[in-house]
Amino acid sequence: MQQLHSLLVAFDNLVWGPPLLILLVGTGIYLTVRLGAIQIRHLPTALKLVFSKNSGGQGDVSSFAALCTALSATIGTGNIVGVATAIKLGGPGALFWMWLAALFGMATKYAECLLAVKYRQKDANGAMIGGPMFFIEQGIGNKWLAKLFAFFALGVACFGIGTFPQVNAIVDAAELAFSVPKWMTAIVLTCLVAAVTLGGIQSIAKVASKVVPSMAVFYIVACLIVLISNASAVPAAISLVISSAFTQTAATGGFLGAGIMLAIQAGVARGVFSNESGLGSAPMAAAAAQTSSPARQGLISMTGTFFDTIIICTMTGLTLVLTGAWQSDYAGASMTTYAFAVGLNANYWGPLLVSIGLSFFAFTTILGWNYYGERCVVYLFGIKAVKFYKLVFIVLIALGAFLQLDMIWVIADIVNGLMAIPNLLGLIMLRHVIVAETELFFNDRKSAAQSINI
Repeated sequence: MQQLHSLLVAFDNLVWGPPLLILLVGTGIYLTVRLGAIQIRHLPTALKLVFSKNSGGQGDVSSFAALCTALSATIGTGNIVGVATAIKLGGPGALFWMWLAALFGMATKYAECLLAVKYRQKDANGAMIGGPMFFIEQGIGNKWLAKLFAFFALGVACFGIGTFPQVNAIVDAAELAFSVPKWMTAIVLTCLVAAVTLGGIQSIAKVASKVVPSMAVFYIVACLIVLISNASAVPAAISLVISSAFTQTAATGGFLGAGIMLAIQAGVARGVFSNESGLGSAPMAAAAAQTSSPARQGLISMTGTFFDTIIICTMTGLTLVLTGAWQSDYAGASMTTYAFAVGLNANYWGPLLVSIGLSFFAFTTILGWNYYGERCVVYLFGIKAVKFYKLVFIVLIALGAFLQLDMIWVIADIVNGLMAIPNLLGLIMLRHVIVAETELFFNDRKSAAQSINI
């Protein structure tokens, strides 16, 4: 078993090596240049659109609900565990590379969600369905590559991010904060997941649109309390993050030291794991949005990366750095828990806040990935296979509380990286469609503004 684990770790390092990182960041850089830094110039417009209603257009849920569904899958253990893992591996500088990857990732998220709406279809029940498998097949004409993406994404939903790591996080959090036994948490969680997911996208979106904003605000406020309580240490923490991004970080305390390349690799890989820009997951939620313009939904969807990484991951990262938790012997969720305990000078309330945040974030991630897996099942096997998939998914949730996760995390990482490759290739080959739709949207907005002024 140890030999298999070592083999998987080696393959994981190969998948998430320089070629994929270059493809991910390179695609984001190219789209940023080609679209005129759309994520910077039009971020205010995108944020305004998030909270405005769109008249007309087909879809199953509102644009805001579609964004919350996507955020439910991205705002999760990556924001708490992923940031801690990145900084533990690459030092404080890893946070800088997470920022940079997120900045370019916003352009990638815009493009992939635009294409999802552009090429979406209706399934046998009349519900909207779309995502990389559809824009790869319809836009490029490569059905084999489309099926490959759907297969890898289904693997992530069932055996990766969507199930076992999230269930384990909830079980551990409940046991740590409230001394709830594993079997009891497993029963309650399984019932909750079944109640929500059996209702389909409307049910998932309804829960996500309420829970995600509430929990994001809760976690951000908790981080702000730590940062404000230690305000004098914030400038030094930011300075350390920036300087460590370009210099080797020496071993200190429980930190083993890291070079620049390791900081880049850890920051980019964990950043993508958190916000999923370029992986192709968010487009499946975006395809269900009620919108008359692919570019409009693309703008709304790209704010997901902004909220996830630029805001929430930054809060976690600065908390870890300024409290000195990154130099401790702790790792993952334990490191973040330690940071809150130190930052708040509260050995009970600190861990409790992290446990509550982690539980809700993990729960919404399960809901989001359940939906993504369902869309892949419809594409691969047809609408009749959905009931069987949901039953299997619910069983996997029940089993997840009792599984050891060392190997599961590695498998999740591998499949995560593999699903990004077909998606990124699709974005590159459909770049002209992305540019044309973007120009059409902003030209229409300009014409509408001019007609109002006349």
